Amino acid sequence: MDTDTAARCLAELGQPTRLAVYRLLVEAGPEGLPVGAIGRTLEVAPSTLSHHLSHLVWSGLVAQRRQGRSLRCTARY
Repeated sequence: MDTDTAARCLAELGQPTRLAVYRLLVEAGPEGLPVGAIGRTLEVAPSTLSHHLSHLVWSGLVAQRRQGRSLRCTARY
């Protein structure tokens, strides 16, 4: 990983909610979790969670994939 990418990832994880989301996804393993389950587990409002997930996806720390009508997130290492 180059220095710029590492700095971007660390900056995104410096926010407590994003760190909690990432930790939860790491614990969930390769299966990941649906966005709704993340919100319920961490007690984060959907609009707030969407904002934080977009930052994590942008930084490359989280991948999202459609699974039927839900969106499943997984941690990218």
